[in-house]
Amino acid sequence: MNLRDLRYILAIAEHGQFSRAAEACGISQPTLSVQVRKLEEALGVTLFERGAKSVVPTDACDRLLGHVRGAVAEADAILAVARDLRDPLAGRFRLGIIPTLAPYLLPLIFAPLRESLPALEIEPWEDQTLALLERLRTHQLDAALLATEVDGPDLVSEALFEEPFLAALPPDHRLAGRELVDEAELAQDILVLADGHCLRDQALAACGQAGLLGSTLRSASLSTLLNMVAAGYGTTLIPGLAAGAAQDAGLVLRPLSARAGRCIRIVWRAGFPRRAAVEAVGQVIAARLRPFAEGAAAGAV
Repeated sequence: MNLRDLRYILAIAEHGQFSRAAEACGISQPTLSVQVRKLEEALGVTLFERGAKSVVPTDACDRLLGHVRGAVAEADAILAVARDLRDPLAGRFRLGIIPTLAPYLLPLIFAPLRESLPALEIEPWEDQTLALLERLRTHQLDAALLATEVDGPDLVSEALFEEPFLAALPPDHRLAGRELVDEAELAQDILVLADGHCLRDQALAACGQAGLLGSTLRSASLSTLLNMVAAGYGTTLIPGLAAGAAQDAGLVLRPLSARAGRCIRIVWRAGFPRRAAVEAVGQVIAARLRPFAEGAAAGAV
């Protein structure tokens, strides 16, 4: 018994005639009949009741058909996976993205990725940096988009684009009238994200406040920070791609005098066999985002 014989059984059960089943399988009817007879002899059961104009599965065949379908489906799945592995730009690609990037990046890159890599099925996974690195190292992700460099010989990273930071201010804030905002002045009433977000540490470092939080509010999401700033609770520092969300919240955006920012990188395992897919995804993202991020450096008024 082999996979070909199992496909013959399914074809006959589906078409109800040896002639049609043979045509569907691309073989002659006598050849199909001989192969089915051999299979029946090997199994020791009659699979089909032959009539003058039709063929009907026996009770024994009905009981076996579920197993036959399952075996053929699994074999097809193996072939599909192997085919994807032969073509690194086809099949599933699990991409991790940090929360301060995902909501603003994904709407910009999905269409270009589909157009440039139509056989690649991008599955995004949003989480904080440490969680994404753990998933990457345990093979639950194929690559991740991070805003920090990674350590260790097991991971490789490549810079995609620079994303400038912008000062986000209430319209009546004392700094809202400036063309440029000094980071040290922004630090006086800055709101930051909670521990675990790389943007928190980057914002504090840019403002010269690393390790000095005092009574500063710490939020779990960037959208909460924007709403708090809009309500007049302070200021914050946002990545350039979030400019649209900040403006929708009624905030004033200003470039920073020191032009602080972050580098967005794509990270993958050093031994990942589909490096071509990682590089292709990275190239599409870099091409789409580089001019967008550069434009954000000017800061919306």
